Amino acid sequence: MKLKRHGILAGIALTAATLALAGCGSDNTATPSSPSSSGGSTAAKIDCATGSLTAQGSTAQTNAITEWIKQYQTACTGATINYQGTGSGAGVTAFNNKSSDFSGSDSALKVPTESDAAKTRCGGNQAVDLPMVVGPIAVAYNLDGVTGLQLKAATIAKIFSGKITKWDDAAIKADNPSATLPSTPIATLHRQDDSGTTDNFTNYLTTTAASDWTYSHAKTWKAPGGQALKGSDGVAGAIKSTPGSIGYVELSFAQNSSLSMAKVYNGAGAYQELTGDSAGKTIAGATVVGTDKDLSLKIDYNTSTAGAYPIVLATYEIVCSSGNDAAKLPLLKSFLTYISSADGQSKLADLGYAPLPETVRAKVAAAVAALA
Repeated sequence: MKLKRHGILAGIALTAATLALAGCGSDNTATPSSPSSSGGSTAAKIDCATGSLTAQGSTAQTNAITEWIKQYQTACTGATINYQGTGSGAGVTAFNNKSSDFSGSDSALKVPTESDAAKTRCGGNQAVDLPMVVGPIAVAYNLDGVTGLQLKAATIAKIFSGKITKWDDAAIKADNPSATLPSTPIATLHRQDDSGTTDNFTNYLTTTAASDWTYSHAKTWKAPGGQALKGSDGVAGAIKSTPGSIGYVELSFAQNSSLSMAKVYNGAGAYQELTGDSAGKTIAGATVVGTDKDLSLKIDYNTSTAGAYPIVLATYEIVCSSGNDAAKLPLLKSFLTYISSADGQSKLADLGYAPLPETVRAKVAAAVAALA
């Protein structure tokens, strides 16, 4: 059972094209202002503004937003945008205490604890969650001689809750009847910082394996045992350097570290390899559950769509719908307009992310245009 990674990027691009619905909103892009820095001959479609922005939060989106900032600042030489991957929890805190102009979070603002504080920060106006990056979550592992590992939700829950401690456990054998599994200890790795990736991963376990995962879901890791690491890069690096380990990390970080990724059992009754196409099928089935101007999504982790990989997250940019700093508003809108545009989203496929389905992207672009 060999795990094939070479088709992932092509799958992401194919998914974006398949999901795009003709006529659903405009591209929301402006006349090109200068050449792109990606090495191609096309120009980045950016309506530039000047000034500076400070932002922080989700490490899951760091690779995406770093590329977007590079593209934007190359086209718009009068702008400076600084983003720090401090974790989703830190990002929400920074937004609420006004130390960031916008923040990234892999889970929507919690109601009412986070949303009320954000409303206060926005001068009594609603703070909105704008989905911007689709990040598939890989169950990555380091197990010498084992490729193509496949796992059911209950098995994953038992591994990360400490109920399964050896790689040759009967439950793992049942998921992998043709694999030769060593009787070595399992080293589980998780996020140390408050993380939306943790929130999404544990939400998946709560939804699909409730009898085996009794810790609910939260940004803070609740289960006992395991090793805690800072940030997505910390988890990915530890998996790569720790034989017998397993952890959860976004696809882009798993790819950058050349990690093996498990196939995960889905609601359609199949072990599904993580590809851009399989992740896109799950996010395409997400529904907008935010109220008023908020665009937070509900993901169906039990998706029965054939070929869907079930563990995905949407990273949100958190911003005031109204009440933004008037001096920074032009640059804030300009940058968010670019990254929510069809041109900006097209940059994600080569970075291990899936572009937003067009129906969602058009709503995000409209929400950005309405910021005040």
